[in-house]
Amino acid sequence: MSACVPTRTSDSTHTRRVHPPHSPPPTRRRRFHVAGADVSASIAVFLIALPLSLGIALATGAPLQAGLVAAAVGGLVVGWLGGAPLQVSGPAAGLTVVTADLIHRYGWQTTCAITVLAGLAQLGLGCLRVARSALAVSPAIVHGMLAGIGVTIAVAQLHIVLGGSPQSSVLDNLRALPAQLADLRPAAVAVSALTLALLLLWPRLPGRVGRLLRTVPAALVAVAGATATAVLAGLTQPRVELPSWSSHALAGLPEGPVLGLVAAVLTITLVCSVQSLLGAVAVDKLIASRPGLPARVGRSDLDRELLGQGAANVVSGALGGLPVAGVAVRSTANVRAGAVSRNSTMLHGVLVVVAALLMVPLLELIPLASLAALVMAVGIQMVSLHHIRTVTRHREVLVYAVTTLGVVLLNVLAGVALGIAVAVAVSLHRLARTRITHHEQEGVHHVRVRGQLTFLAVPRLSRALHLVPQGTHAVVELDGSFMDHAAYETLQDWRKTHTGQGGSVDLTGRRSGTGVTAAEPTATEDPDPTQEAGTSLAGCRCRPWTPWRKHQCEGRKITPSPLSLASPGGRTDGHPQDGTSAGKPDGQADGPLGGPSRPDRSDGSGASDGSPEAGSPARPTGSTGSAGSAGSGRPADTAPSAHQLVRGISAFQRNTAPLVRDELARLAREGQRPSQLFLTCADSRLVTSMITSSGPGDLFVVRNVGNLVPLPGEESGDDSVAAAIEYAVDVLEVRSITVCGHSGCGAMQALLSSEPGSGGGAQTPLKRWLRHGLPSLERLADDSRPWARLTGRAPADAVEQLCLTNVVQQLDHLRAHESVARALRAGALELHGMYFHVGEAQAYLLTERGGEEGGLFHHIGGPEVADAFDGPHAPRGSKATYIPETSEVPRVSPAPEVSDVSA
Repeated sequence: MSACVPTRTSDSTHTRRVHPPHSPPPTRRRRFHVAGADVSASIAVFLIALPLSLGIALATGAPLQAGLVAAAVGGLVVGWLGGAPLQVSGPAAGLTVVTADLIHRYGWQTTCAITVLAGLAQLGLGCLRVARSALAVSPAIVHGMLAGIGVTIAVAQLHIVLGGSPQSSVLDNLRALPAQLADLRPAAVAVSALTLALLLLWPRLPGRVGRLLRTVPAALVAVAGATATAVLAGLTQPRVELPSWSSHALAGLPEGPVLGLVAAVLTITLVCSVQSLLGAVAVDKLIASRPGLPARVGRSDLDRELLGQGAANVVSGALGGLPVAGVAVRSTANVRAGAVSRNSTMLHGVLVVVAALLMVPLLELIPLASLAALVMAVGIQMVSLHHIRTVTRHREVLVYAVTTLGVVLLNVLAGVALGIAVAVAVSLHRLARTRITHHEQEGVHHVRVRGQLTFLAVPRLSRALHLVPQGTHAVVELDGSFMDHAAYETLQDWRKTHTGQGGSVDLTGRRSGTGVTAAEPTATEDPDPTQEAGTSLAGCRCRPWTPWRKHQCEGRKITPSPLSLASPGGRTDGHPQDGTSAGKPDGQADGPLGGPSRPDRSDGSGASDGSPEAGSPARPTGSTGSAGSAGSGRPADTAPSAHQLVRGISAFQRNTAPLVRDELARLAREGQRPSQLFLTCADSRLVTSMITSSGPGDLFVVRNVGNLVPLPGEESGDDSVAAAIEYAVDVLEVRSITVCGHSGCGAMQALLSSEPGSGGGAQTPLKRWLRHGLPSLERLADDSRPWARLTGRAPADAVEQLCLTNVVQQLDHLRAHESVARALRAGALELHGMYFHVGEAQAYLLTERGGEEGGLFHHIGGPEVADAFDGPHAPRGSKATYIPETSEVPRVSPAPEVSDVSA
């Protein structure tokens, strides 16, 4: 026998697990573990669910045991299968009216069968993955439905609170209320009043003792207190009756008209599904407010939740229980009690089963009036003042009111159908309602369109446009989010005709600005709440950020500063000078180094769009990015700037915040972990996130005038840049640092063009800061050092050459910082230089440097860009090439007046 053959026989029926090589050893199967937080949360939810389940069963007219069955099934089945782990399901107050009506019409066993069929319908919808579609129902309809159900519950339970029996409809209950008030039952009223008092006062207990007592649910305290009082006082009144489980009625075959049964199934399906899905979304919001919990629990899977709810309704109906849905009160208590998994929901179901089997003698002591008072309070709370304020703010009161009245006077399905019809009608009315006005101010004709511009508004739009005389300047202000093809063609045809006849047209969004005073609102126009008297409407040519063309407001008059560090010959519109001349073929720049600056143009043509080719001087003080003056002029009226800020923030909250809220919430939880430090100029035209295609949390940005990095020990008491570098390298552990300069930098212009004795030798903070740029100026004047260059063209002028040299110099300053040097030696950090030409919207990356070489700034293009430098962040594309020496601009020596700047 071969030595390789095993000496013992193996059992052929036993499958041996072969551990594959190069794989981790098999982990031991984890034992079932329940967190202590889940146990305590399940007890809190159980104490709330027990009295509410009995109360809801009482309100529907079903056997009281049916409420316990639904609570147990909701906890066990939905807790196990559902997609919202922390949502608690069970008999819901929102289903009370529907279930009570079904029991009255078809009897209890048929109602159970309808519940089973509704569960099957939910399973089908879950398989079709249409759960998200249920959220398309207007919140006004959902809130109106719940309010109508709450009114119906409260009116019906009021009769039991007073010692009587409720009728079948709200109108019948209201008509019978006077007779009921005349025939009060003192014992029932006393028990109900005590229950309501405990419900109201228990959550408001003051002090430390009160805070400790408030951990016990108010619903349990109210029912237990009323029950104990009734027992001790010997009050005679109806109490809970729980017959033997052996006689509990189960589901039977549905009996009744087919159309009626189908409508009943659809109603149960709709109410259960919408309430459960909206509850799951609400639970997600509660979970997001607890630190660390969202990552552990995750967001709800709505399709799975719908499947779990369907399975629970099938089981509950088959066992003779009430319909099951997600319940807001119990879910909120579960999250706030500290639950961390679905185990709390399932344990609460187990506790309900135990109570239903072992606590029957105690449950039978509960007075029916106490349960009725509890359910009545729940019904009143379903009419939420917060929801009413919300729908009022969104102008959906009509939808809310119609839905509520429909549910109260008709039934739930009819009320929801009426609410949907009214919501559609209101939407169509808003779409078709467009206000178009025309007025003339100071020779400018304003046509204002407020609302959606569709073909229905074309006749009125055409009439308003033809009121504009030929050859005049017109401003068409569009304040809406939609324009159809018919309106677009009408507007464009009129624009072509008007401009062809010598007129001019500006199409804008509605924003406050300066220039032309707004007219008073006409009788057909609502006043803008953010529009003050005297605020201009035509001073701005676009809305914030879009479109980019002519983004900066025109018509703004800013007085040039007498202390401007740039040439006095530039424009006074507040835009920084770029240092290039877009209209000159010889590449000479306007301003101090390239001849006279262009005149100011504020007519909307040419360079008034804020493009850097305009050759404008440095911004006055307060404008970011250029070395502005210390005392720049301000617009005469500062109110438009305030309105612009408010409008910009409002636009962010309305349009952008909903899109970025989840990502920012994640960053808020996890903290910042940027991979790059981006050190650039404070120029307002440099939008770092735009030119680097980065998002929140990607870049750690440091901005200052001139993108300067002071040498260690020379900060003159200002350690902000050095502190940011140390924090980024040592704490955030960034992998790269980029120094980014830009065209038309006001700080570089100031270093080159300051006149001797400017400022009378006064050492202003700006002048003290600019002395950190002197090494760049000295490097530029050093004939022994090669200049930094651009691929494909020569620098346009000395300002651009100094901007390039400054980037290289600041990289040398970075290496002098201890934290940077240490990270470079360890190979954990890379340094990059970047230059951004504002007028060309073109980025250049410093790709070749060595020894004393100035370096080559490589043109960053599209997908054709070749390898330009080595490293993980290297751009890909065509090979960088050197430009001939003859294409460089003549060298300049530092102006003697610079010493005055840095003295």
